[in-house]
Amino acid sequence: MRALPLGVFWSKLLCFWVFFAVITVSTRAQEQGTAGTGKSILDDSTKNIYGPKTVLWTTEADLFKNRANYRRLDTLVNNYHRWTYVQRFNYMYKDLGIMGTALSSIFPLVPTSPGASAGFQVYEPYYATQEPQYFDTKSPHTRMHIIWGGNGRAMTDVGFSRNINPRWNFGFDYRPILVDRQLQRKKGTRQTVSHYYDFYTTYKSKDDRYLLLANFRRIRHKVNEEGGVVHKETDPYSKYFDPNARNSLVAAQTEEYRRNIHIYQQYQLAKPFQVYLAADFAKQTNGFTDDYAAGKDSKSYFDYNLKVGSDSTKANDQTTFITTQQEGGFKGNASGLFYNLYYKVRSFNYSNPYLNDIALAVQTSGVENYAGGRFSLLLDSLSEISGTAEYLLGGFYRVEGQVQMPWIEGYFKSSLSKPGFMQMVYRGSHDYWNHSFEGINSTQAQAFLKFKANQRRVEVKAGGTYTFLTNYVYFKEDDPQDSLDTQRVLPYQSSGLQSVFSPEIKASVQFMKHLYLKPQVIYTDIFKNDDRVLKIPEWFFNVQFTYENLHFKEHLQIQAGIDFHWQSTYHALAYDPAIQTYYVAREYYTKATLNVIQSYPMMDVFFTGKMKRARFFFKYHNVAQFIYAQSPILTNRIGYMSTYGYPGQKNLIDFGFDFLLFD
Repeated sequence: MRALPLGVFWSKLLCFWVFFAVITVSTRAQEQGTAGTGKSILDDSTKNIYGPKTVLWTTEADLFKNRANYRRLDTLVNNYHRWTYVQRFNYMYKDLGIMGTALSSIFPLVPTSPGASAGFQVYEPYYATQEPQYFDTKSPHTRMHIIWGGNGRAMTDVGFSRNINPRWNFGFDYRPILVDRQLQRKKGTRQTVSHYYDFYTTYKSKDDRYLLLANFRRIRHKVNEEGGVVHKETDPYSKYFDPNARNSLVAAQTEEYRRNIHIYQQYQLAKPFQVYLAADFAKQTNGFTDDYAAGKDSKSYFDYNLKVGSDSTKANDQTTFITTQQEGGFKGNASGLFYNLYYKVRSFNYSNPYLNDIALAVQTSGVENYAGGRFSLLLDSLSEISGTAEYLLGGFYRVEGQVQMPWIEGYFKSSLSKPGFMQMVYRGSHDYWNHSFEGINSTQAQAFLKFKANQRRVEVKAGGTYTFLTNYVYFKEDDPQDSLDTQRVLPYQSSGLQSVFSPEIKASVQFMKHLYLKPQVIYTDIFKNDDRVLKIPEWFFNVQFTYENLHFKEHLQIQAGIDFHWQSTYHALAYDPAIQTYYVAREYYTKATLNVIQSYPMMDVFFTGKMKRARFFFKYHNVAQFIYAQSPILTNRIGYMSTYGYPGQKNLIDFGFDFLLFD
């Protein structure tokens, strides 16, 4: 008997589960509506009394500040069609052209913690953006979000939550990402297989003095690396978009595994004073495998080859980073002021089996001690000033401040943080280094003035972001040497400065009652770029034009329109799959330059709708490629490059929907 493909099996099982759930809910509604006794979910007009208004959610950050801030479920259709991570971040991240692959921020970021880290970051957004929400439900709540993208691209997001009693809630989320190879595609041959899930619970005592929040989160994210298109420097640019283009790697795979157990407890000693204890037990494992036997992949793709491990025909690199963290302190509210002081202890251990017999330049395990505080001042319902300060014994620190007012908003961040371990000490099948770098100094400030007119039909924000970096750690490709055994992609610490200013304007203009124009324009001026480590496009545009309205006696809510993105030509970072890292590539300055990302108009046409408790969307992605393909003049620009050597997603149709169950 022929085995059923795993993706098809899960799809069929999911459809069956949905069908069974709908039939069950309908049957129970009929039975309870006619029984006349027992708990009824129907009111006098035979309408279900449970729905989006009876399911509320909040975050741990709000509960920590003693602001319940429970909100209704998000059932809006605005931007519902933006399901890929690049589009979720408004194109401020880039990937390898395909959903689920390695991500890198276009603009510089400030580290979120001054302490030790693994140093692997390209898959972090797939995990970090899925932090659980906490619910208060009047009935069991199930959310089903399913996306069927063209060319075997799919994502599902299933959530369930229910109150066991008015003080105790339990729930879980499950989100798989399944994406087929796009080069030399064969149906069912996956490029990305990612499974994320979490379980969470909240509990509070009868007198509301004690609060418990707990969750378990886990992700295993696997990517079959393509290595970009096989390309010669003399080949035309359009060869990247040839339907028969070959990928450089066929057996290489990267993987990131993360899991965390989080427990938060607080007890109220007095109305303006609570004590709390938060604990985290985290593990992160990053691996790279490849098979060189039978000519599957050539070692010549990589710049360097080491003899590690027992099998010279395979690569099997793995790095593990484990942390245990305990934070305790007190907090409270006085009128509109929230205050918090805390002490934190964090142990860490970084391990790689190929480093065991080497004298390392840095200590890969230890204990960190932090002291810090937070405050937030509510001036009124629309104005808030907040800040955080944290000091790590040894001279490292993090300071943040934020202002939110009707006419101005902004933030300030400054930190002296430890470099990631992978950037300092690493050994694998194709990479080896052993360094001790200084702390990275990062400062970033952002401010926007806000203007509203014509009863909020016109909203404008104008401002900018300034970033200043010293001791910046980056990867760079050195000039090629005569020997193929000379390692060329290595980590470096800049001895100079990097200074960047990005003025920005974004707006929302409503006209003719139902039409909206939402532009965003960013211009970047790099004042100082020692060692040429920053690679940012000079111009960056996002524009959305939509029609939004209610139809059929307000039973159908729609948003339809065009998303447009364009950024100017620039020298982009390249990607090294063996270490899951973007790096500064050599710049050839020739017509066939491979690491120059040409400007290209990205356009998506979409239609989103909502009927009762169900939302759906249709999207035609990359309209420009279809238009260019019809033109005999523009065929040389038939596609766009996402990353050095990697063609972007071609034109195709995506479809998605979700619906909510409340029983």
